[in-house]
Amino acid sequence: MKILITNDDGYQAPGIRALFNALKSDHDVTLAAPDREKSAVGHGITLHTPLKHQKVRLGRDDFGHAVAGNPADCVKLALFDICDHPPDLVISGINAGSNTGLNINYSGTVGAAREAAINKIPAIAVSIQYGDTMDFKGMAAYAASILDKAMTLDLPPGVFLNINAPAIAFDRIAGTKVTSQADNNLINMFDRRMNPRDLTYYWYAGMEQKVPCDEGSDNSALLENFISITPLQCDMTAHAAMDVVAKAGL
Repeated sequence: MKILITNDDGYQAPGIRALFNALKSDHDVTLAAPDREKSAVGHGITLHTPLKHQKVRLGRDDFGHAVAGNPADCVKLALFDICDHPPDLVISGINAGSNTGLNINYSGTVGAAREAAINKIPAIAVSIQYGDTMDFKGMAAYAASILDKAMTLDLPPGVFLNINAPAIAFDRIAGTKVTSQADNNLINMFDRRMNPRDLTYYWYAGMEQKVPCDEGSDNSALLENFISITPLQCDMTAHAAMDVVAKAGL
């Protein structure tokens, strides 16, 4: 299978390296990832500066492509120039930090998978919760093991999978759950500081929240030590609200 892998942590991140190593022996893998960390850039693309990529060594005989852009740029550029043929699958990750609940809206990891889905290519975003134990090797092996099943899914156009694991050793994971997106993990906290000239500046304090969520949600699954698998879609239309808007006669 031809697989394109990318991320938002940069091509040197341990998650994407673990994924590359888990896939390369059985698949034709192309790695095209940002040349530096690009977390929380969402689906942003580069418009006002040129995009560049360079070949980088991943190991003794392995090479990838470092892109001076965002995760969605990596997918766009790979489809246009880096890949000889369109990939059968795009995997974005393995991200250091979960991409669940409302945080999905900010995720560069999810943005890259969404870009693939927009281009009618099956896609999976893969992440692990922040914690003392982030088992990238175990999660990479799991991702590799489900590819055949994932490729046989009859998903509607523009639908892709968002997979998240708890921050525990992989052999302690309780199983998998198909989940919905939680809606209560938004963080609006900033660390207010003063510089030597007595001017105020702020650091976003956007650390993960382990908050109780509705049963069946992605965050609820992680709290119970399950892997969450959430189908996401590119169509942002609120179909349930269309009649309401139409009847309002705006």
